[in-house]
Amino acid sequence: MTAAAVEYRLGPVADLPVGEGRLYTVDGVGVAVFRLRDGSLRAVSAVCPHAGGPIADGLADAEVVICPLHQHVFELATGCSRTGQAPLRVYPVRDDGGELVIGVEQ
Repeated sequence: MTAAAVEYRLGPVADLPVGEGRLYTVDGVGVAVFRLRDGSLRAVSAVCPHAGGPIADGLADAEVVICPLHQHVFELATGCSRTGQAPLRVYPVRDDGGELVIGVEQ
């Protein structure tokens, strides 16, 4: 049995500048959403499992985000750490007619 996903609308995609991340609160949980330079979107847990760093403030490229506190590296597609930390949770995110939509399993 799989959990059902609930979709949340976060606002206009245009509010998230290309190449940057932003913190959104979704169902009481912080989620870091990134709009990559190629226009694609990625969403992961907003808090680094190492020391609680703000992942949305990290540097991101097409593959990874680097936590700004201690430079731990996480893959945006899988949430896996390349530096030995616990993984980040990954959320499905998409552009629906110019609006950010994220899915959260219930």
